Amino acid sequence: MVFYSLGEGAGGGTCYDAHPIRHMRGRLTMLAYDMNDRPLPFGHGAPLRLRNELELGFKQVKWVKAIEFVADFSDIGGGYGGYNQDHEFFGYRQPL
Repeated sequence: MVFYSLGEGAGGGTCYDAHPIRHMRGRLTMLAYDMNDRPLPFGHGAPLRLRNELELGFKQVKWVKAIEFVADFSDIGGGYGGYNQDHEFFGYRQPL
């Protein structure tokens, strides 16, 4: 599953992150629209935020605008599974 954000990445372009479908079935995985019985604040990812306790924090997509079911994410972005992986870990910011 690929979650797309309303937010832009630091280097421009749409932020997104891919998650294995098996992780989306966990009982601690949710799409949050409220927090403590109040609407989710913008700073916490309103209007909709992914919470997936099986993934690292940087993979918790805020400001979700779209969800796509895909068989493989190799054709999305740089093919590494997320904006951060494409740009910071394997992309132009990777030190030599």
